[in-house]
Amino acid sequence: MNKIRSYIIGISAVILCIICFALVYIRLSPRPDANAEKAYTLEVSDGNKNILYHGKTDSLYLSGLLDELKKSDGFEYESSSDAYGVYITSVNGIKADTGKKTYWAIYVNGEFGQHGADTQPVNDGDAYALKLERYE
Repeated sequence: MNKIRSYIIGISAVILCIICFALVYIRLSPRPDANAEKAYTLEVSDGNKNILYHGKTDSLYLSGLLDELKKSDGFEYESSSDAYGVYITSVNGIKADTGKKTYWAIYVNGEFGQHGADTQPVNDGDAYALKLERYE
């Protein structure tokens, strides 16, 4: 009887920890600005040249902003997705190349991005950068 009670208490403690972690994650996860139009800048850098885009968007996430920009400003990008989210594979015809160990990095307000394109919130006045970088 004591073994069963110990198992029940242990399982309950694990479930309670999972619920607490989920609530903290939901509470602290970044949220997009709900304003209708948000001003943004986007810098694209392949190491040789930089292109700067300015505009306003009502997109909640960076992937939506990139989709809008793709339709209107001569901007091109390609992406792929998997269980972890959306990865940018090509920008303005320049592809990331695993053979050369390059990838398209996302920067937000000068800081290395902590989210993928589909989960990076868009907030008014934010400056985004897509930079072709090498990894080792």
